[in-house]
Amino acid sequence: MRDQLFYLQPDGKTTLQAQLRRMLVDVILEGQVPAGSPLPSCRKMAETLHVARNTVALAYQDLVEEGFLVARQRSGYFVARDVLEGRAERLEQRESAAPASGELDWPSRFKVRPTLQRNIVKPPNWQDYPYPFIYGQVDPGSFPIAAWRDCSRQALGRAPVREWSRDLFTEDDPPLVEQIRTRLLPRRGVRVGADEILVTVGAQQALYLIASLLVRGTTRVGIEDPGYADARNIFALKTEALRPLPVDREGVVVGAALAECDYAYVTPSHQFPTTATMTLERRRQLLAAAGAHDIVLIEDDYESEINHLGAPTPALKSLDRQGRVIFVGSLSKTLAPGLRMGYMVGPASVIREARALRRLMLRHPPANNQRTVALFLADGHHDALLRRLSQLYKERWEIMERALARHLPECRWLPTSGGTAFWIEGPARLDTRRLEAAAARRGILIEPGDVHFLDAATAPRNFFRLGFSSIATERIEPGLERLGETIREQPASG
Repeated sequence: MRDQLFYLQPDGKTTLQAQLRRMLVDVILEGQVPAGSPLPSCRKMAETLHVARNTVALAYQDLVEEGFLVARQRSGYFVARDVLEGRAERLEQRESAAPASGELDWPSRFKVRPTLQRNIVKPPNWQDYPYPFIYGQVDPGSFPIAAWRDCSRQALGRAPVREWSRDLFTEDDPPLVEQIRTRLLPRRGVRVGADEILVTVGAQQALYLIASLLVRGTTRVGIEDPGYADARNIFALKTEALRPLPVDREGVVVGAALAECDYAYVTPSHQFPTTATMTLERRRQLLAAAGAHDIVLIEDDYESEINHLGAPTPALKSLDRQGRVIFVGSLSKTLAPGLRMGYMVGPASVIREARALRRLMLRHPPANNQRTVALFLADGHHDALLRRLSQLYKERWEIMERALARHLPECRWLPTSGGTAFWIEGPARLDTRRLEAAAARRGILIEPGDVHFLDAATAPRNFFRLGFSSIATERIEPGLERLGETIREQPASG
């Protein structure tokens, strides 16, 4: 019976020795092998698991060094007697999921219900689909693994570990702040001091900090319509006075709706989700209107570096002479979204308060990741990655344009100059929620567009988005051909 406790499920991601170690730790800490009990010999365990005897010996010795096992000469390996000391006694859990009598009614206590908001949803197993036209994910094949490993090894040197392993309290890793200040921001025409930069856990945390500092129940916040659902949901937690801002081929419209706002969230580089790029003249008009009506602009500079026609337009922040633009950026679209590495730039007084608020949330983003990213930037890997991605995405963008014209003739889309997605307007009869389900059955993932409109009741149902950052180049045309067939098969929306 004891042998049945030990088994491995190879996953291809970790070594057999690491899997064996993890399995042994599990059975020991769960009490399945009592303290003081012997383990099978190295030979017996190797036969049971069908692995090399040396693999077992190395795993056993590793656990001896960490105090899980005790080695006795000519007797074998035993579970350490003190391995479970300091643990509370395990109590049996209720088998029934039904609330017990007198249990708290938690839903009635919630002051906000984020789960009830409309959100962008992506299947967690999107990589299993042959045609994933989803946005915001990277092609795993484009990730610079060797360069990242090299920077990780550098960050794990004795001297760097002494620097980043301590609690930074409210501060950020100085090398990363310097790289953001001297390497990333100048590419966008932005030049600021170190006290005007805060590192965040992605752009979302930056937006949440801004909303928490500046927005209350009656604060009027302008949101592009259609616009970024996460930004809309963040500000909606703080105020009910959201104002829809219309967009056109140049991004947000400078007009009467904007003039009624205290703050306005804008995406000038590539309007989210239409991908329209704001012209330099429109940017100047926007800044002039902000000055005239005392509006603070929150500039989300996502995908600014991904431009297929000409050089990127300077950031709105670079044109700001009154300090009324708060700039938000991240490395999600170029490096990896899973790193959750973002930053915000604003007047020193704003950054000082945001830093104090961030301390109450999580103190600072993990310092080891900050140092690795700093080295990645300093060694030029990010610049090299941008050049490769620019070439790759331009090729996919061109293929997408030709294939859309060929296979989706009933649809329309804005001409784009960059970004990694197309905003598609389908025929009026189309319900893209139904299309999403039908396309998924054929291995195609798309993103319905109604979630991006401020008013759910009046949101059009015939818009959808097609991303191309995470789909293999050779799959774009066959995927769009299948999607075109699926669209033509769809009944009129009711």
